[in-house]
Amino acid sequence: MPHITVFLAGDSTVATYPANRAPLAGWGQFIGASFTDRATIRNAAESGRSSKSFMDEGKMQPVWDEIKKGDYLLIQFGHNDEKTDKERHTDPYTTYKSYLKQYIEGARERGAIPVLVTPMNRRNFNANGTLAMTHGAYPAAMIQLGKEMNVPVIDLHQSSKKLFEQLGDEPTKKLFLWLAPGENANYPEGSKDNTHFNEYGATEMAKLVVHGIRETNLPLAAYLQTK
Repeated sequence: MPHITVFLAGDSTVATYPANRAPLAGWGQFIGASFTDRATIRNAAESGRSSKSFMDEGKMQPVWDEIKKGDYLLIQFGHNDEKTDKERHTDPYTTYKSYLKQYIEGARERGAIPVLVTPMNRRNFNANGTLAMTHGAYPAAMIQLGKEMNVPVIDLHQSSKKLFEQLGDEPTKKLFLWLAPGENANYPEGSKDNTHFNEYGATEMAKLVVHGIRETNLPLAAYLQTK
């Protein structure tokens, strides 16, 4: 089996963080533990980026310089595409899809395999215990694009919804960056963050992505550790 590299393009929920930001973490930090030594993870994800700003700022160039035939590119954007500033905002069914198309085509031009990953949910519960959907049409637009371009889609939006609703409102805090004042030296004033994950939550998101790799029957699954 040839050695491959799995590249990750995404936002803060995927990114790798330094020790002085711990326990803040993205799933890209932990997904490598599920792979054999025949695969290397290159996490290019950066906080605050949308599909548009990541591309426009040239964040993909190091990936394009390195990615090769047989490698994979996992693409997860949506959280910041929703923002209203012109640097980041995209419309779900037009500019969002057109930017995602650039990642897909760029990977394919180099002989690599693109995989779309819908954005995971935020911790935002309705009074009846169901999750309030905060990503609008972005997940559906990504799924639609996957069908149109024959790109596999890992539906992290749906799998995270299922996990969070199984856990319930209060217990999901253990996945997110919720800290009491004085609990952690890096966050002396505490944190009540319903978007970003702690190390445990990021590990759980990584597990959902790995499950998605298996569930979609990607050849990439051959590089995963046996269960």
